[in-house]
Amino acid sequence: MQISTTHDPKRRVLKDVFGFDDFRPGQASVMEALLAGRHVLAVMPTGAGKSLCYQVPALVKGGLTIVVSPLVALMQDQVAALRLAGVAADTINSSIDRDANVAAWRRVASGQTRLLYLAPERLMTERMLDALARLDVSLIAIDEAHCISQWGPAFRREYEDLSQLRGIFPDVPIIAVTATADETTRADIETRLFGGRVETQVLGFDRPNIKLAIEPKQDSKRQLLNFIERHQGRSGIVYCLSRKKTEEMAAFLERNGVTALAYHAGMSKEARDANQNAFMTLSGVVMVATIAFGMGIDKPDVAYVFHTDLPGSLEAYYQEIGRAGRDGRAAEAHMLYGLGDIRMRRMFIDDEDAAVEHKRRSHGRLDTLIGYCETAECRREVLLGYFGEEATPCGNCDNCLEQAPRADGTAEAGIILAAVAQSGERFGAGHVIDILIGHETEKVTARGHHRLAGFGSGAAHKKDFWLSLIRQLVASGFLVPDLAGHGGLAIGDKGHALGRGEVAFQYRVETRTRAARRAARAGQTPQGENVDASLLAALKTLRLRLAKERQVPAYVVFSDRTLIDMAERRPQDLDDFAEVNGVGAAKLKEFGKVFLSAIAAHQSGGAA
Repeated sequence: MQISTTHDPKRRVLKDVFGFDDFRPGQASVMEALLAGRHVLAVMPTGAGKSLCYQVPALVKGGLTIVVSPLVALMQDQVAALRLAGVAADTINSSIDRDANVAAWRRVASGQTRLLYLAPERLMTERMLDALARLDVSLIAIDEAHCISQWGPAFRREYEDLSQLRGIFPDVPIIAVTATADETTRADIETRLFGGRVETQVLGFDRPNIKLAIEPKQDSKRQLLNFIERHQGRSGIVYCLSRKKTEEMAAFLERNGVTALAYHAGMSKEARDANQNAFMTLSGVVMVATIAFGMGIDKPDVAYVFHTDLPGSLEAYYQEIGRAGRDGRAAEAHMLYGLGDIRMRRMFIDDEDAAVEHKRRSHGRLDTLIGYCETAECRREVLLGYFGEEATPCGNCDNCLEQAPRADGTAEAGIILAAVAQSGERFGAGHVIDILIGHETEKVTARGHHRLAGFGSGAAHKKDFWLSLIRQLVASGFLVPDLAGHGGLAIGDKGHALGRGEVAFQYRVETRTRAARRAARAGQTPQGENVDASLLAALKTLRLRLAKERQVPAYVVFSDRTLIDMAERRPQDLDDFAEVNGVGAAKLKEFGKVFLSAIAAHQSGGAA
């Protein structure tokens, strides 16, 4: 039966302005809270229609709605879409010339504009706030609200300053929307932005049509091409960590007959817009991009999202894969996972100009993502569990479909849980591992933990083994990290159940990536190709020169095994170089560029 929209203003706007017959799940309740004057934090999955949650109330309430958005491109796209729907919307931002910004402000000041889109840097100036305070502001919306918690204040301080809005506009309801907020992030937003006075509505996170898979990184270009060949003629998004890699991957795909475009923040606005327009309008286009691409992109027929590198967190991963399968058809989220990715991500966090507490939380989130990559359990169960949602094995992830190699780790898990319990459930993985392997660090002895019953109980295994198991225990809910506190590990409900003998724990057996690393250490080449003897000789000559300059033995610079792996891989940039076995963060910084230059020079000479 057709429901009349006559007596429901929000339904009338939904139909008349946006052309929809009914609300999607969760939209109506969010709108009702805003129209009743309450603050709302809405956490909704990608593709659930978050923008309508504030656009419809804006038109119902009248007056001016301020929309805070992190990206200029996103603001311009939303303004264009609203104008096409007949809504008076404007944006004032740095990419528009002064005359256009002045004209937009005149429309705002005269009451013509219903929705004004601003970046936080533009909004949180004294001049703009004073001007807006004199107008009839009826609603404030903060898009991509997870940025408040996850972007360090040194990066975009104005996101922190948004907490002032509730005091400047005390009678104006504020809505914060995001697709990616775990419980810690939600609590952070509730406290910082709303002072705890907010109604939080969380819609389900599951996107069951997306197949989840993770593959050890070996030859990323070949792995990507093989994947795309299974999706010929379909549109997809490929995420890369660096701008250079984005361009190289796009060029590689083009050379192999794939219609591919690049997108990153280093390109001109005209080039980015042209490529985005092509992706949005044409079928079968692959967009190879950094994370600069994606916010607000609503292309329904994206068949897959492929990560060539590790994302920054599970929240980022969830948001990025959510751009696939919005049409409800089967889609895939495929990630390559390599040890070099972890090193690079650690470097990014450590080099960030942010508070120690922010860095600690970032490392904790990265650990959780690594646990997701390493888990032998259903990936969907782990992913949804991270966001506080229970699930059963999905049958649509690689671990469910292919049954990753597993081993019974109940006994080992028990050893870990005992060490966590005996030390008071207050310490992180590193300290717990020191207890397990019997490492008498200053911290261990100062707290008397060398006298615990569990001290040295895990000496039969090395640190990497215990670290992987702890990550998997966290990913599976046996251990719970205190991201909001000091990063200590506590025993979760499943951990207590394991202690009572009610459940077992299985762990993923060592991945091929680690097997490849062992092979490299033994002097074998993991990919089975012949090493270029002349390149290896050139690398050894370079190593000797660098060693003499530093007055150290040659092997201190790099071992022969590292040089063999380097000659085998022939890395093209620092991201690739980080993948070479034996290259840590410090050596990556000190030697990466000079060895890359030597490899490039050798290859150009060989081609001549």
